[in-house]
Amino acid sequence: MPKFPDDIYTEPSDLDGQTLANLGPLRRMAGLWRGEKGVDVKPKAQGPKTQVYVEHYELQPIDPQTNGPQVLYGLRYHTFIHKPGLSKTYHDQVGYWLWEPATRTVMHTLAIPRGQVAMASGQASPDADGFELAATRGSLVNGIVSNRFIEHAFTTLEWRIAVAFNADGTWSYDQDTVMQIQGLAEPFHHTDRNTLRKVGEPSPNPLAVQA
Repeated sequence: MPKFPDDIYTEPSDLDGQTLANLGPLRRMAGLWRGEKGVDVKPKAQGPKTQVYVEHYELQPIDPQTNGPQVLYGLRYHTFIHKPGLSKTYHDQVGYWLWEPATRTVMHTLAIPRGQVAMASGQASPDADGFELAATRGSLVNGIVSNRFIEHAFTTLEWRIAVAFNADGTWSYDQDTVMQIQGLAEPFHHTDRNTLRKVGEPSPNPLAVQA
């Protein structure tokens, strides 16, 4: 367990409002991105199905957040995914990528409109070329919560995402959602991967604009 201060209320007096300068490894993710070579392997009644997809990923800096002495810098994100040549939503997801400089912790929250939320975390150095985060069903700090049907039919046991920053300025992710599906003896690995290319710069957070 980490050691926490006795004073859990007092916020730091020297908070830096320049989020983009304090994002650690997340700095390279800020902005607007597009990926055209996504690959999704998902469960179907007939067996695993592979689907390619196009992704539009926006990550914008937010003002620093405090929980008493704890300080988090982050990016608010929205990713919208569709099949090539179609506009219908294939996957929609919102949440935050967060960086805690004091503990070198990356956190990732997500919410999807199928009735599921999760938070994953992991350790990384500020200049890391990649990192891996994990969430586990039942955890109170890195957990997964699903609606009744998903919990019944597609019980999500674990979710992992590995992020890699590439030399050409793109970044890639490879994620594995482990599910115990009703009627299957072994857990199913629902995987997604894509490489994203920057198509737009981020906007400064409100405090940075004010400064």
